[in-house]
Amino acid sequence: MVVNKETIRKNFSRYAQHYDDYCTIQHLCAFRLVDELRADSFSDILDIGCGTGNYTSLLRKRFPKAMITALDISREMIDIARSKLGTDSIDFIMADAEEIDLRKSFDLISSNATFQWFDDMVESLAKYKKLLNEDGLISFSAFGPLTFFELNISLQELFKEETAISSLGFVEKETLEEGLKPLFSEVEVEEELYKERYGSLGELLKKIKYSGVRGGGLGRSGFWTQEKLNRLEDIYKNNFGEIIATHQVFFCRGVR
Repeated sequence: MVVNKETIRKNFSRYAQHYDDYCTIQHLCAFRLVDELRADSFSDILDIGCGTGNYTSLLRKRFPKAMITALDISREMIDIARSKLGTDSIDFIMADAEEIDLRKSFDLISSNATFQWFDDMVESLAKYKKLLNEDGLISFSAFGPLTFFELNISLQELFKEETAISSLGFVEKETLEEGLKPLFSEVEVEEELYKERYGSLGELLKKIKYSGVRGGGLGRSGFWTQEKLNRLEDIYKNNFGEIIATHQVFFCRGVR
């Protein structure tokens, strides 16, 4: 997947103040991730793609004695997280998670709905393994390529050609498993499909916009006319009976 990190950073930064109102799926994933952490305690935790701090907050509540390093590519997201959580036991860092060179090790490396934006997820997994202490755990969620497949099908019918919404480039489950197994023991990759229903296409597009999952976007500025949006909504409802959106999520873990 070729990722324009600057576009992604700008999208998340521009709408950071709206994120918490629209990230319902990310919330569900965060609760499942923290519930599945089986250790009683961790001393040092790395939270990759902390966003506005929702998952970071769950980690701190679950492991109150741990020191958490929380990093994100968006300064605006980190500013919100810092204002919500303070800096007690949390070290916030603005950085690209694929580029940063951290000089410490961790008992737990975790991430909620971030890895799908990586240029090379497998290479990053190898890098993070080196940051884990012996018997350390990596645990993360990532969106899969079936995310928003209903929208993709409807777009293809509207334009009579292949479209390229960002989720089409997300990593397949098999690729995740192949990347994890040579690096970690006790590897698990589980798939969950979440579905959300919307009153209109406009509601869905607003959700995609404000939750940051648009990635590279759904078209250049000024491209979408009301006529095109109306046609797309008609096609969507004809295909699926309603405005429904699937989120394919992989829950992954591995022990060093």
